[in-house]
Amino acid sequence: MHAFIGAGVSCRSHATETDPMSQPQTAEDTRAEMEKRLTRRIGRLHLAQRLGIEGEHKKQIVGRGRTWFHLENWSTGSNLIRNILRLSGLYRRGQRNVMDFEIRHNTLTLPRLPAAFDGFTLLHLSDLHLDVHPGFPAALATRLRGLDYDLCVLTGDYRFLTHGPFEAALDGLRHVCEAIHTPLYGVLGNHDSIRMLPAIEAMGVRLLMNEAVALRREDDELWLAGIDDPHYYRADNLEKASDDIPLDATSLLLAHSPEIYRNAAHAGFDAMLCGHTHGGQIC
Repeated sequence: MHAFIGAGVSCRSHATETDPMSQPQTAEDTRAEMEKRLTRRIGRLHLAQRLGIEGEHKKQIVGRGRTWFHLENWSTGSNLIRNILRLSGLYRRGQRNVMDFEIRHNTLTLPRLPAAFDGFTLLHLSDLHLDVHPGFPAALATRLRGLDYDLCVLTGDYRFLTHGPFEAALDGLRHVCEAIHTPLYGVLGNHDSIRMLPAIEAMGVRLLMNEAVALRREDDELWLAGIDDPHYYRADNLEKASDDIPLDATSLLLAHSPEIYRNAAHAGFDAMLCGHTHGGQIC
């Protein structure tokens, strides 16, 4: 299975206000208008870094320079591998595995966890790559409807390829979001374009782009922070993400990949949820 689903990370949150910059992209949006909206949402430098690296990556894949070769543009090789898998019977087995969802329950013990959050349950979804199989989003949505949890977090890689169109991935994510009955928070992965942000937030997912929010339960608070992709784009900023978090507060960090876990620990985060390795990780 290529996606990770984790339920039962025990550590009800209030719904957040709608961000005025997370409205759906309309057909008449021009590239310039979109970039203005994203600048207001995440800042000029953050956007410039993201768009610049995305552009360079696209040139490496679809260009014909010295570094043009990439697995994503090697269509002959992809077809060859697919045919070999079909002849061996492994292709059909892989298709079945994609739909074989495994729910893993993990108990996370946090010494500083506020009493009101004892038993608080997170649904953690990661590396869904929602456009890789046409039946996957609907099947996942059906499976999620039977789960009980207080909050859903998404740790990136909604798209299969690392470049090109992302509409199919967004359509798939919309199916999944419709099946989730709690507030949703998430981050982007190395497969996700920054241009996906407005549409994702229009679905009700608050993307934490080096930001943090306070989850409130009774008189207690639990802080949830998220950083942009630290793996390929290196657009993470732990200092900015933790700016609003009180020093004595309990805090969780969402990240797409785990390589910054030491820095996160030294920054004061009590735990980190991430993906990228297609198994889900709790650090």
